[in-house]
Amino acid sequence: MPEPEALTRARCREIFERVERFSAADEVEILLAGGRSALTRFANNIIHQNVEEETTVLSVRALVGQRTARATTNRLDDASIRRVVEEATSMARLQAPDPELLPVADPCSCDEVDRYDAATAAASPRVRAEQVAKAVEVAKGQSLTAAGIFSTGVSAEAILNSRGLVAYHTQTRAEASITMTGADSSGWAKANALRLEGVDLGALAERAAQKAAASRQPDEIAPGRYTVVLEHAAVLDLLGFLAYDFSATAIRDQRSFLTGRVGKQVFGANITIRDDARHPLQSGSPFDGEGIPRKPLTLVDGGVVRDIAYSRQAARAAGVEPTGHGLPLPNEFGEVPVNIVFSGGETPVEQMIASTDRGILVTRLWYIREVDPYEKILTGMTRDGTFLIEAGAIRHGVRNFRFNQSMIELLNHVEMLSPAARAAGEEAFEMVVPAVKAGAFHFTEVTKF
Repeated sequence: MPEPEALTRARCREIFERVERFSAADEVEILLAGGRSALTRFANNIIHQNVEEETTVLSVRALVGQRTARATTNRLDDASIRRVVEEATSMARLQAPDPELLPVADPCSCDEVDRYDAATAAASPRVRAEQVAKAVEVAKGQSLTAAGIFSTGVSAEAILNSRGLVAYHTQTRAEASITMTGADSSGWAKANALRLEGVDLGALAERAAQKAAASRQPDEIAPGRYTVVLEHAAVLDLLGFLAYDFSATAIRDQRSFLTGRVGKQVFGANITIRDDARHPLQSGSPFDGEGIPRKPLTLVDGGVVRDIAYSRQAARAAGVEPTGHGLPLPNEFGEVPVNIVFSGGETPVEQMIASTDRGILVTRLWYIREVDPYEKILTGMTRDGTFLIEAGAIRHGVRNFRFNQSMIELLNHVEMLSPAARAAGEEAFEMVVPAVKAGAFHFTEVTKF
């Protein structure tokens, strides 16, 4: 598999050799992240920015007895590497001893996953500009104004430690986001993929324009509890608030809503959620923040909470094997599953709408915040495409709502699931999720736009 020139495997090993040479700690671990990213930004139907960045970041963790600390730099000359190693070691010596701290991980085998595409890595400003031109053509054709981004890039990450562990991953990425605005309406669409061919900004523009056109002159309707059809991005951004709770450390600390609920029926019988780093629609490395291979987890099976994530430290305390979901140390969170796959159904969004007597179609949500961490009550607002459904059809756009909704309640009222797809939003990392139809979603007030 090709490797980014700035951070090849050989380059990672050479950097680590210099770190070890300068280290006076008992053990040392490094994280390396680098690559090239390029962004084309447009607004008012014209491109106004094109930037490209290539960078490498070195993060050094030193262990001195039962103490550890980390320091980071983006300069890789000998003097800078010596300085960051000395900073990590000095800070480690100042820490209080942690009786649960483990040595760095032993070498282990981790199967690679192919997430590299040469065409995406080589994408030029012209390639991105051609995509933007498609979006602008759609906007002008419907008397709308387009704004958004199209980005491409290639990245690599590596973990190496003084016990001989070497974990390396590289991948490409393409992403586009577009907002179409009219005098009193807006529409939005976003997508990302490992390969350039997986992102079609022209198609996203058509979708966003359709929503902007359909929501012109929105009506204001009363807040209350409504049946909702939540499109993929809305489901994604809500579900993201659950991920950190499937953590052994969070449960032990009693800051997870799953405290006392593991093994119990928490959600509806039609809810199954997994974590699978090797799912074909997923992205990211197949190892965690300490280089441990990520194991697949069944987080929720038919509404019953099953597996939770364990870092090495949490696994040792519980007498189980780590699952490969640990975050880089030191950290206060412990572990988190980041390759969420929410199993879908067979009902397309159009059929969900057709089956609804009265409800609300939600394109996306924003400004989501947690109100109650134990009942997982979230608040936020709808945006860029909120519509009234009546008698199985979209009637007109409506003014946006603020909501106040328990995720436990929501996932007990899911009536229909669409096929799952890779989704991108603004509040959570990418996941594979379905659109859902659910009852009794709580809209508390109408917003000012």
